[in-house]
Amino acid sequence: MKRTLIAILKVGVPLAIGIWLVFYFYDALDPGQRKELFVAFRQADLRWLGLATLVGWLSHVSRAWRWRYMLEPLGYKPGFWNCYHAVMTGYFMNLFLPRAGEASRAVSLYRSEKVPFEQGFGTILAERAVDMLMLLGIAGFTVLLQLEKLDLFKSRIAAFRESQGPAAEEGIAWGPWIIAVLAIIALVAVWLLITRPALRYRLRELLRGFSQGLQSVLRTKDRGGFVLHTFLIWAAYLGMFKLGFHALPETVDVPMAGILAGFVAGAVGIVLVQGGIGVYPAFVALIISIYMLPPDGGGYIRPEALAMGWLLWVAQTLMLIVLGGLSLLLLAIKRPSPR
Repeated sequence: MKRTLIAILKVGVPLAIGIWLVFYFYDALDPGQRKELFVAFRQADLRWLGLATLVGWLSHVSRAWRWRYMLEPLGYKPGFWNCYHAVMTGYFMNLFLPRAGEASRAVSLYRSEKVPFEQGFGTILAERAVDMLMLLGIAGFTVLLQLEKLDLFKSRIAAFRESQGPAAEEGIAWGPWIIAVLAIIALVAVWLLITRPALRYRLRELLRGFSQGLQSVLRTKDRGGFVLHTFLIWAAYLGMFKLGFHALPETVDVPMAGILAGFVAGAVGIVLVQGGIGVYPAFVALIISIYMLPPDGGGYIRPEALAMGWLLWVAQTLMLIVLGGLSLLLLAIKRPSPR
């Protein structure tokens, strides 16, 4: 019962935050701006969104190919399509369960290619570390491009916070409580590791798999291919984001600095809330509105910017649901490949 409640809270709380942000930002628009929002949706050029979605899908294809480079030093040569279906299944599962995608991806490859879970999972964690470095690099480059706008970013975020109402000065001090909860969790984890040999063994195997995954990045025979696909993945991410802005006439002229800033903001939104619902379009709109003319009815978010955030989110999410669900189905009915 307790585990079920915790699982529900893990999904429910972030989802509730995302849904609240949907209603919050919609409610913040005046009637004229709401009309502009729906007009923007109706005016969207779906051809550009389709092209953007195709480029986004190519990033997943490239990720599947890159994964094979990481598995080869471990002694495995999985087929491309099994890697691709495992990647898409992972994205599909991540939409519904927090961090379930990495585990389900490793399980899928084990079932189709008999790659041990610990080693497959280790390469996925190592891959995440590489991708985090890429995201940090893009974020750093974005900051350098627009140092003069940092104060504007801060004031926009401060305005957003103030619009949610004054913070209660006599409210609960959450910091000490969070630290106390984390300390309790750490103590429980240590106690479980001391008293459960099987758990210690599993943790050692996972750590060993992660270590092997990191080493596989350095030991891959085709380092050039690995680096190339890493840049292709992130170029496709940025390309999808950039192409989507051509779907609305009001967002076509957003400069590249704004595209990069919005991209980073959207990435943060996806990390914060499961699937990015509500948060992704809100963060994107909040940032790219800085690079557009102020709204006629006041406020700090252009309706077209909010519409663009939603269009990009819907395009990505629908792609993952349709293609990820298809990959999950194909893996379920496909027999394991012979070894």
